[in-house]
Order: sequence, then structure tokens, then C-alpha cells
Amino acid sequence: MPNDVRDLPAGGQSDGLYRFLGGSPLSVAFRLILLSILVGVVLAAIGLDPWNILHSIRRLFQSLWDFGFDAINWAWRYFLLGAVIVIPIWFLSRLFGAPRGR
Repeated sequence: MPNDVRDLPAGGQSDGLYRFLGGSPLSVAFRLILLSILVGVVLAAIGLDPWNILHSIRRLFQSLWDFGFDAINWAWRYFLLGAVIVIPIWFLSRLFGAPRGR
């Protein structure tokens, strides 16, 4: 209904502040403090240090890079370990004519 009229609250400086912040300043500050603590815990868990943030970010990317190649090495070792058992069994079953699905 394009012709409907809405009653807006009486304007003032505090109303603009409430709209800008998204609520009362005290509740917004409380939510920001809690969110900052939560984000800080997560960042500390991945190894970031607030006093030397650039070094921490570089160290994080270096450890992720190293872990990536360690994961490839880990997968390759498990592949080889499994292949030591699977490939000979497959070959022997083919060699001695295990029944084939026809």
C-alpha cells in the first residue's frame, strides 16, 4: 500500500545513534566484547599472537603449507602400505583364474 503512512518515533540525536549502532550503546558494547573474546579464542587456537600479528600470520601460512605436504606424504605412505597387500592379492586372483563376473 503505497499511500500508507507510518508513524516514526520523535527524532533526536540518540535515535540516530541507536539506528547507527543497531541497538543501545551498552548492549552493542557488550555484544562486541563477547564477540571479540570468541574471535580471540579462535585466533589463539590457530596460533595467532596479538602482539606480533604479522609474524603470527606468516607462521600460520607456513605451518599450513608444511601440513599440506605432510598430508600428501601421509596419504602416500598409507597408499603404499595398502598396496603391499592389495596388489599381490589382486594379481594372484587374476593369475589363478578367480571366477570373473560374466
